[in-house]
Amino acid sequence: MPKSISNADLLSLKFLDTAREFQANVELIKVLKSRTYQIGAANVLVRASSDGNNRYFFGINYITIEEIANLENPFIAFICGNVERTIIIPAKILFKELHQISHDRNGEYKINIDKDLNIVLAGKGNRLDCTLFLNNWNLLLAPPIFESEKPNSIEESLHSVLQGRLLEIGNIRGYHTFCPDKSKKFNEKKLEEISTLQTCPELQFSDYNLLRQIDVIWFKNRGSNFIPEYAFEVELSTGVWSGVGRMATLMDYKNVPFYIISNDKKKYSQVINSFPEYSDRYKFIANDVLGDLYSAEINLKELRYNVGL
Repeated sequence: MPKSISNADLLSLKFLDTAREFQANVELIKVLKSRTYQIGAANVLVRASSDGNNRYFFGINYITIEEIANLENPFIAFICGNVERTIIIPAKILFKELHQISHDRNGEYKINIDKDLNIVLAGKGNRLDCTLFLNNWNLLLAPPIFESEKPNSIEESLHSVLQGRLLEIGNIRGYHTFCPDKSKKFNEKKLEEISTLQTCPELQFSDYNLLRQIDVIWFKNRGSNFIPEYAFEVELSTGVWSGVGRMATLMDYKNVPFYIISNDKKKYSQVINSFPEYSDRYKFIANDVLGDLYSAEINLKELRYNVGL
């Protein structure tokens, strides 16, 4: 028996068909687990809700919104009952308003759109006016204006997101953090502004040229010296995983585990099995698992602040 398609899925398919009618190229972004598409030069998270007595409800996790907002030219399309009632809003605008939208302890935001197709915010009668975003295909399909001459690819943007999350987790846990990609951005901040170390400490038993290229390293102070505690490489490409070799420069530091952040567990196993004598030093973390850890660390930090402990 064929699997039935939900009303929300049907609405999403109709939205994508409409995009194709505008001669826009539509392609699913496979490196993300959310329902996000490249539509022309835009990156669009598509969400749909059936008619709910003139109110429309959408659940979106913080991690998903953060990933979308860090892409080039990002939008979120909220389909409210039918495709002719679609709010096409720049993701960065919604991201800045999240503090006014309720969420649960898991970081799941409850997006509530009223009968006038405005987003409900905290406070009586407070709304995010979406008039300019209603069915605004011109906003979505117009040639984007990028801050730099060469916009980042999806993989480059996600790479920076994962580095930023690793830096934030390390900072929360009290480590000194280093990242070589100083000009890359995460949540509108350059990674060098998030790193606590502007230069990589030199270590006696490692190749400094390799060491300073590792995506993220957490250090601890030992007297006047910095000692590495954790090393991380983000691997999103299908090509050569050079990060595995870079982290090997820390092999003499027996306390340091080497983490590979990727969604390709099969490729990870193939690469690590090529170095059986060192395989116990390497550990795999899926992108979304790192996202869950990052969300938990942020929530715990907020909870500690709120209770004063």
